[in-house]
Amino acid sequence: MKQVHKKDVIISAVIVWALGVSAFVASYFVPLMSDPDLQANWVLSLVLIPSAMLGTHIYYRKGHKTNGIALGASMFLVTMVLDALITVPVFIMPYGGDHISFFSDLGFWLLAVEYISVVATYWQIEKALKSTRKKQIS
Repeated sequence: MKQVHKKDVIISAVIVWALGVSAFVASYFVPLMSDPDLQANWVLSLVLIPSAMLGTHIYYRKGHKTNGIALGASMFLVTMVLDALITVPVFIMPYGGDHISFFSDLGFWLLAVEYISVVATYWQIEKALKSTRKKQIS
């Protein structure tokens, strides 16, 4: 497995986190469902796909060869730290939540699986495309 480049992981993960939190918060201003919390989680789960792809693209465009699962796990770890330091105190605690309820929620861990899966899938597709390009050039 190739080395994880910490600085680039942090940059990519911060971008994904910022897009996700922005979409999550913005969804409360456009009430489409009767349960605004459920709506926000749905919006986050949908926005996470292109956001994670963008963050992964930013990481791999520098030529890194890191395993996609390791990259996804690393990016998610950075996201967890940002959630613990910023998301929970700023957006969850004022409405009665806490760290324990946030990090023990099944939805949080489903988003983790989605996040890591999107990054790993992007990595696999990127590898396949590079292999195809090499064969076409040969």
